[in-house]
Amino acid sequence: MTAHVLTACQWILLAGCIGASIYTMAAALAMPFFSARHQSVHHGRASSAGAALRSAFFPHSRPFAQGGVSVLKPLCGAEPRLYENLRTFCEQRHGHFQLVLGVSSPHDPAIAVVRRLQAAYPTRDIELAIDTRVHGSNLKVSNLINMAARARHDVIVIADSDIAVDADYLDSVAAPLADPDVGVVTCLYVARGVGGFWPRVGALFINEWFAPSVRVAHATGSRRFGFGATLALRRATLECIGGFDALKNCLADDYWLAEHVRALGLRTVLSRVMVATDVIEPTFGALWQRETRWLRTIRSVNPPGFASLLITFPTPWLLASAALTVSFATRAGGHAPCVAMIASASATAVCFGARLLLHLRASRRARTFWRDLPLVPLRDTLIALQWLFSAFGSHVVWRGARMPVGTPAAGRGGQLDSFT
Repeated sequence: MTAHVLTACQWILLAGCIGASIYTMAAALAMPFFSARHQSVHHGRASSAGAALRSAFFPHSRPFAQGGVSVLKPLCGAEPRLYENLRTFCEQRHGHFQLVLGVSSPHDPAIAVVRRLQAAYPTRDIELAIDTRVHGSNLKVSNLINMAARARHDVIVIADSDIAVDADYLDSVAAPLADPDVGVVTCLYVARGVGGFWPRVGALFINEWFAPSVRVAHATGSRRFGFGATLALRRATLECIGGFDALKNCLADDYWLAEHVRALGLRTVLSRVMVATDVIEPTFGALWQRETRWLRTIRSVNPPGFASLLITFPTPWLLASAALTVSFATRAGGHAPCVAMIASASATAVCFGARLLLHLRASRRARTFWRDLPLVPLRDTLIALQWLFSAFGSHVVWRGARMPVGTPAAGRGGQLDSFT
């Protein structure tokens, strides 16, 4: 068989296999060395190795303008490790900070957790905001609007409720804001499965697909991101974009906050600080709902980027390239291998090795590597199916609320069409 007799479909499939193998290698190399050993947040305690690593990254790290920081954390329900995660924010080394913890119902179970926190840290400035007013369609942003009036400092840090951090977190994320050209500082995160099998699978979604894809995009120059794990900005910058009211009808509020700031001509900084987040979905259905919501959100803010995700699912492409190689070898009838067969075999080998390397670099310890290795093909295939499913549909479910997915409207508001 010679290469020129390949069908158009075979050429397209071969090109996809080659592209996927190149991407997988790039994703593996983009992951930081020692990310497992130096991940600093383990069950709410800071690791000295992690602190030393960040000192190397931020040799002159200091609080922004030596001023105060207001941390806004919208809460909804008593998550499994809510107290432990909130406690890490109370143990910051920063000299002057305030915690504002907000709920939208006087009956929210998170209130008891906050009261316990206030009792455990009586010297910390911890304020509980209970406000039932609803602003717009995004209930998280509605909560932030109610909390914002209580923030007293010039630097605002917004962090999701399921985030755990190191003791020097506030110092590190506030430091880049000393540069007037920096508008937003955001953080990637390492996922921890809390519970059984499906939380482990969900953690792989973040650690071995989402985080590497962000690092690849960052390495190629993209700065169009913002993550709810951490968004740090100056109060004046927030006011310039219209405050949280500009986001009250946005599905991807974290992305749009950073996008509005970039529209002011200010830079987004991806901090080298990595925080920890919990994956708690106990069932396949709950995990599927959460991850398809993420993918549909990506589709809503960046349709071309969503389409390009097709090459980011290693196992399906690995199987396709292996099948092509077998097909080419069989049809070659024992003759010298053609260019297409060499290309497909090379893509298979590169993709296989790169996927193992990616899993190795994303695993936090040797036991985790071997324990989760059999889950890798399942995880990759599941993401591919979720991507296909997420290409269709007009709604997502978030915190029990059904929200439509639309096309971002023109203008600074960045709102989504179809919100009524």
